[in-house]
Amino acid sequence: MDNLIITDLSKTYKNGVKALQNISLQIPKGMFGLLGPNGAGKSTLMRTIATLQEADQGEILLGGLNIQSQPNELRKVLGYLPQQFGVYPSLSVEMLLNHLAVLKGIINRKERNDIVHALLHKVNLFEVRKQKLGEFSGGMKQRFGIAQALLNNPKLLIVDEPTAGLDPVERNRFYNLLSEIGEQTIVILSTHIVDDVKELCTKMAIINKGNVVIQGNPLEIIESLNGRLYEKTIHKSDLEQYKKEYQVISDRLYLGKQLVHVVSDTHPGSDFKSIEANLEDVYMSQIFNG
Repeated sequence: MDNLIITDLSKTYKNGVKALQNISLQIPKGMFGLLGPNGAGKSTLMRTIATLQEADQGEILLGGLNIQSQPNELRKVLGYLPQQFGVYPSLSVEMLLNHLAVLKGIINRKERNDIVHALLHKVNLFEVRKQKLGEFSGGMKQRFGIAQALLNNPKLLIVDEPTAGLDPVERNRFYNLLSEIGEQTIVILSTHIVDDVKELCTKMAIINKGNVVIQGNPLEIIESLNGRLYEKTIHKSDLEQYKKEYQVISDRLYLGKQLVHVVSDTHPGSDFKSIEANLEDVYMSQIFNG
């Protein structure tokens, strides 16, 4: 399986917003998490990889395929589930998937029916294949979105904010489906939900303000923060003073008091206690620094 290699990718919009600034990533087969706050540049990067918009500079290669100069070739091996996925509410799942299969060039009726039925089984929608899409829950619509993205047996699958709005059961089902697909395919999961990446991905990058601020294996990235993370319960009225004195990466209410997490290379003293880091702490520390 060929890697996806992104080199020095930049994009500035006409309003002056620098959406991407010299982004370089190497993405192997499996689940790759792209984590960052809303407006960080994730969707711009996804759309650029998917050939829906052009970068100002840089290069994207999938094996020997240059995505910018050969967009039609990339589309043949691409599956894409965008953040806003429109469906036709009055059509049945089976009918719409058949229609989309024709648009993707699967003309032979028997082959098309076999592919459609196999995908509906894969995403656990076969039993409701006659049901209208407008009657589906959010999780079922997302599973249909994955089915249509897999019609052409893609080498590269891009999913943009796929679990936003899903309940825990649907989200877990979606995790399992993506993990299975990632055994054979490059899957890029773009999200601002830390748990999505922690649960699914062996490789990841955090992007903020158009820059890659850290990349690697989630466990190794977490380890880089261990020994430097401290916690303390303070009075809410003291929070602003602590933010001035320390690198406070997060704060939340706990039993009526303010709990702060602080990153420091040396022990910050006075009742701070050292704690084990998690991926959310890493994320907050990188966004704070960004």
